[in-house]
Amino acid sequence: KMKTSPKSSSKRRTPSRTTKSAPSRPFAALFVLAHAASMLGRASALTMSASAKAGKAGKTAAASASSSSSTSSKTLNVHWFRNADLRLHDNPALLRTVEASNGNGILPVFCFDPRFVGATALSEFGSVKCGARRAQFVIESVANLRTNLEERGSGLVVARGKPEDVLRDVLAKVDPGPKKSFVPRVFCQQEVASEELRVDKAVRATVMSHGPQSGSLETVWGSTLYDPEELPFDGGVHGIPDTFTPFRNKVEKKCEIGKSLGAPRDEELTLPNDWQVRDAVDGGSGSSSSSSSLKDCSLTYMPTLEELGYSAEECEAARTPDPRGVLHFRGGETAALARLEDYFWTKDLLKVYFDTRNGMLGPDYSTKFSPWLAHGCLSPRFVASECRRYEQDRVANKSTYWVVFELLWRDYYKFFALKHGDRIFKLDGTLGRAARGEHPNSRRWGLDKRTVAAWKEGRTGYPLVDANMRELSATGFMSNRGRQNVCSFLALDTNTDWRYGADHFETELLDYDVYSNWGNWCAGAGMTGGRLNRFNIVKQSKDYDCDGEYVRHWLPELRDVPTEFVHEPWKMSKEEQAKFGVRLGVDYPNPIVKPFVPSRDGGRGGGRGKGG
Repeated sequence: KMKTSPKSSSKRRTPSRTTKSAPSRPFAALFVLAHAASMLGRASALTMSASAKAGKAGKTAAASASSSSSTSSKTLNVHWFRNADLRLHDNPALLRTVEASNGNGILPVFCFDPRFVGATALSEFGSVKCGARRAQFVIESVANLRTNLEERGSGLVVARGKPEDVLRDVLAKVDPGPKKSFVPRVFCQQEVASEELRVDKAVRATVMSHGPQSGSLETVWGSTLYDPEELPFDGGVHGIPDTFTPFRNKVEKKCEIGKSLGAPRDEELTLPNDWQVRDAVDGGSGSSSSSSSLKDCSLTYMPTLEELGYSAEECEAARTPDPRGVLHFRGGETAALARLEDYFWTKDLLKVYFDTRNGMLGPDYSTKFSPWLAHGCLSPRFVASECRRYEQDRVANKSTYWVVFELLWRDYYKFFALKHGDRIFKLDGTLGRAARGEHPNSRRWGLDKRTVAAWKEGRTGYPLVDANMRELSATGFMSNRGRQNVCSFLALDTNTDWRYGADHFETELLDYDVYSNWGNWCAGAGMTGGRLNRFNIVKQSKDYDCDGEYVRHWLPELRDVPTEFVHEPWKMSKEEQAKFGVRLGVDYPNPIVKPFVPSRDGGRGGGRGKGG
């Protein structure tokens, strides 16, 4: 059989998903949190009309830079890797960079932005945005990206700092003095949430102010199976339905997933030959001006967790995988492709995915691709292309379809964020005022910090919820089935402001991405207007952990409790508690809310797909 590693492009491609963005004003819709400070950090997306204006502005700036460079200046082509495109295969933005460089070399750059990664990057709820475990995954992913580039004769400048500051310092070192020799052209993957857009604005201002000949920032759509312009809805993204099923039905009927693109050829990834550029970023490896090398920014620099401000305890936990976890997730494209090869081809598990996907123990009940997808170490289009190859070479069934179906959920939530902007981060979600009594999903939210703390720590008295929350805390991972249950419990059973749950997931999850996380939580709380799925936790426990194996795995205090009581320990008498070695309220908590009494359907077992 063929190897799964994507081949380099045999010819230079101009990706169809290019969008040049240079918006004339930032998207800045702010809102006030109930019971907390305003959540400025997660207002969301540009509108498509703004993106169209951005494209014209970006194209004009790029053309101006190219024209100017041909007469009096050289062009410095910079590929700015972000947190969600850390790969070489099927990377439209990277392919656009090498296409625009016309063989004159590119300068790959990644910045550990203190606004997103590090102990000082705090959300408006006061939480660390990126916990140490995910930060370690990012470090591993960036290190692997550098290795892969170096093996192709290129390299990766890694810096600790804001991208706009890093690029300003690099340009000042490359091009000192009043007379500028270089026109910077920066390329990156397009994102649509407002924190990222504010960074785009700052980067654009930096490169456009470098000398009399304006530089440019060009953003390129990536990370989804489909591109926005391919969507078969009147109004494009703004015409997509507000629930997933009609979106899925029309997209699957009308659209085809694009071909997965290969990696650039080695010669297309060559670093710029200009000595000024090499001298600025060589890391002091023998250059004449190494004593004045940029701080924390070079072809050899890589920060540690300690440098990013995490405590010694956090660093130790992040570097030591918990043996109870489902899998040792190591960051990087190499590990991502190896996992795909192992799951699809070596173990031949794709054909049974549909039947096993709701498991909660062990490495192989699901693909476990999600951490690599979230950081762009693995392309969703490449996963889809491997599913098609598997169908041709081995078998086509519901399982091979279902993996791609799960990937479509990722697309949906990015498009949903692009359509609805910052409303997915508001308490009332996309329902707005209708959530105050007009809509059937209307709810008056509460907030008890003790309830939030018990939920985070796995002390709710509901074994399935507690086991999942302890797994998240110890490993940074949780099954899709678990996520739906803990979301439903916090938002609907305890009536807690759902944003505190989404914020906690942002801190802890290895596979956090803004669109899937906040979109799923908003929908799970009923604030997108779709059918409200309130999960019957006890029924879910008995359906998906019928013998209590998962619960006992993460809740050792219940290890001797028989299956009859393991999901409902509050039903034990005092004598039974003594017999099985667990005292309620002492060794394990009593339920913090009364058990949910289901309607006639017994609690829906369906809900949002996520992949994982």
